[in-house]
Amino acid sequence: MFDLIVKGGTLPDGRVADIGIEGDTISAVEDLSGAEAGEVIDAAGDLVSPPFVDPHFHLDATLSYGLPRINASGTLLEGIGLWGELKQIVTQDEMVERALSYCDWAASQGLLAIRSHVDTCDDRLLGVEAMLEVRERVRDYIDLQLVAFPQDGFYRDPTARANTIRALDMGVDVVGGIPHFERTMSDGAASVRELCEIAADRSLMVDLHCDESDDPLSRHVETLACEAQRLGLQGRVAGSHLTSMHSMDNYYVSKLLPLMAEAGVAAIPNPLINITLQGRHDTYPKRRGLTRVKEMQAHGITVGWGQDCVLDPWYSLGTADMLDVAFMGMHVAQMTSPEDMARCFDMVTNQNAQILGLEGYGLAPGKRASLVVLDAGTPIEALRLRPARLAVVSNGKVISRMPREDAELALPGRPETVRRRHKAGR
Repeated sequence: MFDLIVKGGTLPDGRVADIGIEGDTISAVEDLSGAEAGEVIDAAGDLVSPPFVDPHFHLDATLSYGLPRINASGTLLEGIGLWGELKQIVTQDEMVERALSYCDWAASQGLLAIRSHVDTCDDRLLGVEAMLEVRERVRDYIDLQLVAFPQDGFYRDPTARANTIRALDMGVDVVGGIPHFERTMSDGAASVRELCEIAADRSLMVDLHCDESDDPLSRHVETLACEAQRLGLQGRVAGSHLTSMHSMDNYYVSKLLPLMAEAGVAAIPNPLINITLQGRHDTYPKRRGLTRVKEMQAHGITVGWGQDCVLDPWYSLGTADMLDVAFMGMHVAQMTSPEDMARCFDMVTNQNAQILGLEGYGLAPGKRASLVVLDAGTPIEALRLRPARLAVVSNGKVISRMPREDAELALPGRPETVRRRHKAGR
């Protein structure tokens, strides 16, 4: 007797199987014809996926668009300045409420694991306290991993170093930084070294905003790879954004990518935001603002798509849908072969889960009973449609349901309803 059976769904690898759940664990992935369950979800013809995972977000700033004003230039630097203004007037309760609202959106979209950077350049650490509260309040249905992020520079801000260490002492999970925002390249490199040493001493992971610039000489990811190797942090380090790589000399990149692969440094491009913020000083040709995704993957580097921002000082749109992120990344990185498109779906599920080091993730016996039923037949169709999440299951509990998005037509001689799936389901 199962507590829940998800029946007849198509898994991302193309298999059709029933998924039997007992408590908060998947206990069977096979033909369960005749088995009994407290509840059955009919997923015949639908895609059943592990949950979506976002490896890069800013939950402390989300849903604050327009406060206290709008980013008129659309640049990264004005966004940082605007966030600095907002920090002076925001309250902890406001941060908590906005973050919880976003987590509601995330749950409805099957986004059940998020790594969020939280600003530590505030002596009050209101954002840190707020996000720790949110992490506790959503822990039953969302894995929220927090990064201590000195937004104004680990060295550039006079109290950022002490506050970042305080945040880690309070229970923040990951060491963050922003070396390209330090006053000099040498300060940036020094911040990478010290932040990696702090992580090694505490046995923590590292995720740095790294080389988020159009400057081809912003090369802090090289230092990050070196420190990961020196300190034995392989597999525990990520460089987020890495947009300067789109401007680097090809010969230098041919040296850099093997170093990243050897050091086990993962990459987290954020396509919605990178193509919005980067290239603002260009006329034409105008840079796309995305790092070298396919080239990194060809070297065996783990690459995952990140959301980064939703309705905040840097980005005026967003829905908490990781398929929107993958859809944009697929286009900007020109990943349009069937294999590449399927890989884009894998990047917002399995690859991102690997970057976060999630335990018990996946659709197999013994894994955590968290999954999403989508109104699509394959991962590629899911990217094309960004469809309804018919059911979201977190730790064995159905936490969200959504109807199919069929349209009713009133056209002579045409069907009464239309579904945009290429091959009609049920």
